Parts: sequence; C-alpha cells; structure tokens
Amino acid sequence: MMLMFQMVLLLCVGGSVAQDVLSPIVNIIEELEKLKNMEERIKALEETMNKVVSENEDKKIAFSAALLASGSGQTGPFDTSKTLTYKKVFSNIGDAYDSNTGIFTAPVKGVYYFRFYAHSHDGRTSAVSLFKNSQNQCAVHTSKPTTNGNASNGIVLTLEKDDQVYTQLWEKTWVYDDANSYTSFSGFILFTL
Repeated sequence: MMLMFQMVLLLCVGGSVAQDVLSPIVNIIEELEKLKNMEERIKALEETMNKVVSENEDKKIAFSAALLASGSGQTGPFDTSKTLTYKKVFSNIGDAYDSNTGIFTAPVKGVYYFRFYAHSHDGRTSAVSLFKNSQNQCAVHTSKPTTNGNASNGIVLTLEKDDQVYTQLWEKTWVYDDANSYTSFSGFILFTL
C-alpha cells in the first residue's frame, strides 16, 4: 500500500512539474503572437506615415518674386499687354514659378492664394491684371497719381495640375521697381484637392 501511495504521489508531483514546465512554453507562444501583431501594426503605421509625408511634399509650393533682379527702372509702356517676368526670386519652393517667363504652373490640383503689387511714379498710369490660363481674374489700376501710386490685389483660385497663373501689364501703362521690390508677385498652395 505504501508503494501504491508513493506512486500516486509521484504521479501527482510529476503532473504538477510537467504542467509548470509546459506553462512557460504556452506563455512564450502567446508573447510571440503578441509581438507578431505589434510588428504588423508598426508596419501599417510606417506605411501610413510614409503616405502622409509623401502627400505633404505636394503641399510644399510657394514662391515670391520682385520685378527687377537689380537696379531700378520702369517697365512699359508697350503697344500691347505684356506678361511681367519677375526676376528677383525670394523663394520658389516646389519650383513652380519660372522667372524666365513670369508664369506659375500648378504642379498639383489644389486651392492656391496669389498676391501681386504694382508701383508707379507720379503722372504715370499703372495697370496690371492676374490671369489664369489666359482668363483675366482680377486687376489693379492707378490712373496718373499726383505722387507715387501703389496698388495690390489678392485672390484664391482652384487650379488643376498644369494650370498657369501670371500677371500682365496693360498696354500703354507702366510699373516701377527698384531694390525695395515695390512691384512683386507671390503665391502658395492652401491645400490639395
């Protein structure tokens, strides 16, 4: 009987030891599953972050330029309207403004803000319009001021990719610029569509 009791006791103790030995294996497997799930979540977050960073690259569009790169002087008058080419580029983030043509070309579809300034000397009429794809959007005008004349205007435009925005000096009018950058053109994206 004692032998039987010892065997039962041994089986019970052995079973308990076996359970203790196997329990850490079950926990390790559970922990490995948790790690695998965490890795998948981290990978998904990285993909989302990369997508957001990429989308934000499209939003880095802004430029600002003044009419003359150096010196001072008047532009105009001309017999026909003339696109103004702003040569003194302060910033051109996204390279959407071309200082050789004076034209901003939208790199992405979005909503943009543009502002332009025109300066003239006394007795000289100044008039400048802002165009989107050859369609007049808004303008400034000063008619023979008795002192120097300044005018500015701004507009929010919805642009498709490759739409063009530029300013034109009206025929038989003038603008003046010098190192103070009185006559300028600027724009930036508000948000993509």
